[in-house]
Amino acid sequence: MSKKAIIITDGTEVINQVSDKISDALTGFNVKICPAEEFVGNELLPADVFFIGCEKSSPASFDYLEDFLSHINLASRKCGVFSVEEKVNKYLLSLLRDSEADAGAPLLAENGKTEDKAVKKWIKSIT
Repeated sequence: MSKKAIIITDGTEVINQVSDKISDALTGFNVKICPAEEFVGNELLPADVFFIGCEKSSPASFDYLEDFLSHINLASRKCGVFSVEEKVNKYLLSLLRDSEADAGAPLLAENGKTEDKAVKKWIKSIT
């Protein structure tokens, strides 16, 4: 049985490009990429690992996700965050604080560019 991963994004072009690289690097995982406005909380429960990415802090599409993460305990659930700016990665990490998810170091993909090798190394550190 393959492991499950979900990647929740703001749906912007640059973040979608990074999401695709993450998905490709998640070998051995059944991966679902989900825009935040379509995310339903119970999708996270069967996931072995999850990832959250956005281009700007506090996108409107993250309203439900922010609320959801403030009311669920995800202690020891592996998670990775990614963005194109360091300050946005800090915002994403702050979303996980109440949930106690096990967030690894964030992936910074400046201008949406990141090497496949760097993504694979980052994935390995998360999973």
